[in-house]
Amino acid sequence: MGLERILLGMGNPLLDITAVVDEEFLAKYDIKLNDAILAEDKHIPMYQELSTKYNVEYTAGGATQNSIRVAQWMLQTPGATSYIGSIGKDKFGEEMNKSSKLAGVNVPYYEDESAPTGTCAVCVVGGERSLIANLSAANCYKVEHLKRPENWALVEKAKYFYIAGFFLTVSPESIMLVAEHAAATNKVFMMNLSAPFICEFFRDVQEKALAYMDYVFGNETEARTFARVRGWETENVEEIALKISALPKASGAHKRITVITQGADPVVVAEDGKVRLFPVILLPKEKLVDTNGAGDAFVGGFLSQLVQEKPIEDCVKAGCYAANVIIQRSGCTYPEKPDFK
Repeated sequence: MGLERILLGMGNPLLDITAVVDEEFLAKYDIKLNDAILAEDKHIPMYQELSTKYNVEYTAGGATQNSIRVAQWMLQTPGATSYIGSIGKDKFGEEMNKSSKLAGVNVPYYEDESAPTGTCAVCVVGGERSLIANLSAANCYKVEHLKRPENWALVEKAKYFYIAGFFLTVSPESIMLVAEHAAATNKVFMMNLSAPFICEFFRDVQEKALAYMDYVFGNETEARTFARVRGWETENVEEIALKISALPKASGAHKRITVITQGADPVVVAEDGKVRLFPVILLPKEKLVDTNGAGDAFVGGFLSQLVQEKPIEDCVKAGCYAANVIIQRSGCTYPEKPDFK
């Protein structure tokens, strides 16, 4: 089966600035453990403080880009994946380009001249991470870039599309173009709930896209927020996953499958009115380095098997494998070759 350009991701490319900090640092900038938030004015000095006072690592990040890079790594087929998003014309942008190309991902970024490349502070305390994203150039993506013949050709070539919910805050128009194309051509369109704030404050655009989603990914916190916002009176993740999979769909070609991760608890997969649970690979606490990118890596592993038309069990297994590798390393990074069987 030809895998060339089979998977296309769109999202907010961010350069991850990862550092181990302490609880005082979090308190200073009013950050909660395990937060995933957008930077406000009060957070801006933090990026400078991190890169001058701490031992930081830079990696090409952003939720969708992480997933696409992991899928590419698992597939080990050069050029199987592409990723579109907006970066600035600066040193961080060059770093991002270099890092993605090394990973074997095709990245026709939109280069915005008015804003610096987006960054994400990854503050690690005791292996748990808090993410504060300063979107900058990532926020400047224009649908015109997607419509350029050379970029739209990637849409036409791909059979699978994956977009994190974070992109709903930037270019819902681009998302809908791809979603409608997928529905019209019988392709597979997938999104992630991504963060509680997306489910709460971007409900309208999320709802529109939801009608086209063949796969919905998320974690238990996002699933519960999604349910609460809709007035579903349940905290039960299995029940919520079932309800999400049963919501109306715009295209009848594919049923909707909901995949919810729950940290160390089993992965919940809901389809056809049934729920299946898949155990994750448990890791001794002392081997945990940081949880940043675990959910993204799970999706990347899952997609690597899905695009090869493997059964759901294999997709989940690959997702759990990839997440397990990532949490034993700093940031969303991985060894040279996967050891997945």
